[in-house]
This record gives sequence, C-alpha cells and structure tokens, in this order.
Amino acid sequence: MKDYSYDTAGVCAKRITFSIEDGRLHNVRFAGGCPGNTAAIGRLLEGADAAATMNLLRGNDCGGRGTSCADQLSRGIEQALAEG
Repeated sequence: MKDYSYDTAGVCAKRITFSIEDGRLHNVRFAGGCPGNTAAIGRLLEGADAAATMNLLRGNDCGGRGTSCADQLSRGIEQALAEG
C-alpha cells in the first residue's frame, strides 16, 4: 500500500491524505473542511476503484469556487496515479 498526500487549493480543507493498493482507495482523510462531509467521503470511498473515483468526482463544484474538496481529491488521485 502506498500513501499519498495532496495539498489542496481553493477549498477549506488544506490537505488530503489517502492510500492506494491494487488500484483501490483506502484511508481517505481531509485536514480541514466540513468534518461531517469529508468524513463521509472517506467512508464512502473505502475500497473504491481509484480511477473510477477520480472520474466521478472531477469537476464537482462548491459554491461557485470552480472546485470542491471532492474535486481536489480527484486531482490528488490523478497525481498519485501518474506517479505510479
């Protein structure tokens, strides 16, 4: 299992950490943001396919910011998958 950390931009959460093992997400955690929502995202995504999650969450907007915590997670997953 490989651990990743992604510093966010334009959202309340400052950092997202997660692990990927065999193409599946684990331990998704947000530092900051709306605690109930970000905890729920982490629980819902436990064991989810990383690439499918990246595509699903891409472009999700929060209050007209052009991004959201979910969108930032998709960007972090994209970066992680590119790193291998």
